[in-house]
Amino acid sequence: MGISGANLLDSQALVPLMRGIPPIRSRYGPRRRRPAKLHADKGYDFDHLRSWLRRRQIAPRIARRGIEPTERLGRHRWVIERTMSWLNGCRRLHRRYERKAEHFLAFVGIASTLICYRRSTDSRTTVTA
Repeated sequence: MGISGANLLDSQALVPLMRGIPPIRSRYGPRRRRPAKLHADKGYDFDHLRSWLRRRQIAPRIARRGIEPTERLGRHRWVIERTMSWLNGCRRLHRRYERKAEHFLAFVGIASTLICYRRSTDSRTTVTA
């Protein structure tokens, strides 16, 4: 996870974000050092990003501007948008009051923990027939 300025394009933060991904644990075989593919919207449709991902053997699944409709990526993007909506429900995270990035990330961790806890207790109380 990383924090960037409000006026920075998402595409400019992709390379540092991908470099910051820790090794992925696996039950079988060695740890994977990188994801197999990356899903992204049209904001990441740049040739230098596609070639950077291919050099690292990551399959880019990036929607092309003016060619592909936005509906194909919708089923993957909905999960991210929903999660961001849950985090924006926390007043302290909706507006960034903290000056230090460490404090903001701490509050994001606390909010994520509370959201997961609430989701787990809600699923236990629901009875399906």
